[in-house]
Formats: sequence, structure tokens, C-alpha cells
Amino acid sequence: MPGPYVIRGSVLLPEAELLWRFSRSSGPGGQHVNTSDSQVELRFDLAKTQALPEVWKSRALERLAPRLVDGVIAVRASEHRSQWRNRETAATRLASLLAEATAPPPRPRRATKIPRGINERRLREKKSRSQTKRGRSGRDWG
Repeated sequence: MPGPYVIRGSVLLPEAELLWRFSRSSGPGGQHVNTSDSQVELRFDLAKTQALPEVWKSRALERLAPRLVDGVIAVRASEHRSQWRNRETAATRLASLLAEATAPPPRPRRATKIPRGINERRLREKKSRSQTKRGRSGRDWG
């Protein structure tokens, strides 16, 4: 399995803390599907990990709270017929999920004032549009 999976920067998914579970996958595959455990479930104990900085860990625990079961996050992959490709997919999915959950919050938006010239131009255009539309009414045609 090509690794290591980068979460962000120099922080990696620790191979020792990943728990893999394999089961039979549903879907197409013919007789092959009945004999191979190609579905992959990858579990990562977010609450007990030492791989993430403390700030990231608390941020991830807060953001992923609905998905966690006793501090453990689980990711499933069964798109491919090959267990190896499903392992790749699950690990990549977990890494991107953690990258998104540990990202710093966006900077707050600074309110800006609309320049007076832009506002005046908008009002001028509204007035001219109104005149154009008023000129279309058939009141004068008799």
C-alpha cells in the first residue's frame, strides 16, 4: 500500500493507529464477489491519537462529533472490486476528512462600505430603466 497519507503539512496518518476491517462487498462482481472480502472499513481513534497537534485534535473532535463513536471515526470503501484499491480509497478519504476537519476557521469578513459613486450610478440606471419602461405603456396611443 503506498503511503504515507498526508493530512496537512508534515502531519501524516500514522499506520500503527489505523484499524482495518474487511468484509464481503455488495454489488457486481460475479462469483468473485462471493469469495473475496473487498469492502474495507478503516477506523481511526481520534480521541487517543498522538499524531495530531492538540489544537487540530480538539478542532477535529468538535467538527466530526456527529460522525464519531466513542472518539473513533470510521470510513468505508467498496467502490472497487479489488481490496487493495478500496484500502487506497478509504485511507485517502480519511486523510482528506481529517484535513478538512483540522483546517483553521476562515478569517472573519470585514464589512466594507459601498462607494458613493457606485450607489449613485446604480440609482441613475434604475431611473433610466424606469423611464424606458414607462415609455412603453400604450396610454398615449389612442
